[in-house]
Amino acid sequence: MTADERHRERMQRKKALVDRKIARATIERGVLVVNTGNGKGKSSSGFGMLARSLGHGFHCGVVQFIKGSFSTGEEAFFRRFPDELDYHVMGEGYTWETQDKARDIRTAEAAWDVAAAMLSDARYDFVLLDELNIALVKGYLDVAKVCQVLAARPPQQHVVVTGRGAPDALVEIADTVTEMRVVKHAFQAGIKAQKGIEL
Repeated sequence: MTADERHRERMQRKKALVDRKIARATIERGVLVVNTGNGKGKSSSGFGMLARSLGHGFHCGVVQFIKGSFSTGEEAFFRRFPDELDYHVMGEGYTWETQDKARDIRTAEAAWDVAAAMLSDARYDFVLLDELNIALVKGYLDVAKVCQVLAARPPQQHVVVTGRGAPDALVEIADTVTEMRVVKHAFQAGIKAQKGIEL
C-alpha cells in the first residue's frame, strides 16, 4: 500500500467516525458558551460569534459589564448594525481603575438589569455578555440568580459569557466552556495595547 493509499484509508475511517457523531447530534436549541481563563481571546471569540450571528440575520444583543471607559474597535464596528443589534456599554472601566466597590456593584446591577431583559425576550437570537464573569467572581452579582435567569432563557437563544474566573456554577450549566491559557503576551514584553488587537 502506498503512502497516499494509507492516507486515504485513514481519512475514510475518520470521515466515517465524524459522520456517525454528526448523525447522533439531533438536538436543536440555543447554547450557552463560556469563554474564560487568563489568556487573550475571550471577548474576541465572543465578538466573532456575534459577527457570525449577524451574518445569519439574527437579532442580537451585547452588554459589556466592565469595559466602557475607553472606545474599542468592536464597538465602533458593531454600532453600524443598529437595526439588528442592541449594543450596551455598561461598564465604567476596570475595577483597579474605578477603586469604588459600591459604585462597581451598582454599575454591574444596572448592566444585569439590561442583560436579564434580553435573556427573557425571545426576539434575541444571540446575546453576548462581555466580562460578566468579572462581575460574578468579584461578588457584584449573585451567581445563583444569574444562572437561574440563563437557564430559563428562551429555548432557541444563544448566549456567550466572557471573562476570567468563570464560577463553577456557571461552568456547570454551560454547554461549551473554553479556557484561554497564556503562552506569551506582548504586554509582558512592554508592548502597549494596540488598536485592532486589544482595543
